[in-house]
Amino acid sequence: MQFQVPQFIEVEDKIVGPFTIKQLVFLLGGAGGVYLIKQTVPGLLAWPLMLVLAVFTWALVFYKVNDRPFIITLQAAVKYYFAEKLYLWNKPEQRVFREIKKPGASIKESVVPTLSRNKLKELSWGLDINDTLK
Repeated sequence: MQFQVPQFIEVEDKIVGPFTIKQLVFLLGGAGGVYLIKQTVPGLLAWPLMLVLAVFTWALVFYKVNDRPFIITLQAAVKYYFAEKLYLWNKPEQRVFREIKKPGASIKESVVPTLSRNKLKELSWGLDINDTLK
């Protein structure tokens, strides 16, 4: 049984003209906000607020930062601003080696891994092969 795998999953579908559904929602929200400001805020104070909202809406719809939508950059900035910024440097733990003392023993004992006869032959064969290949 064969299935078709979607090819272009990063590309959003265009809904109305050249706009995706997100862009259309941002445009409608910005236009509605500008209209509400125009109706509720008196005269000269309304124009700067409408201009700020229009520029912000334009950035949400069209502006890209590093080929990614502005909304993603805005989300990352807000998350960084409100996140906790306590960075701690943890010094790596140093290992302390102690001498193993047995009653009556005056020599330092060290732990040496044991090799079986087969493992030793395998290591020897591997070294011989690697020397001939060089």
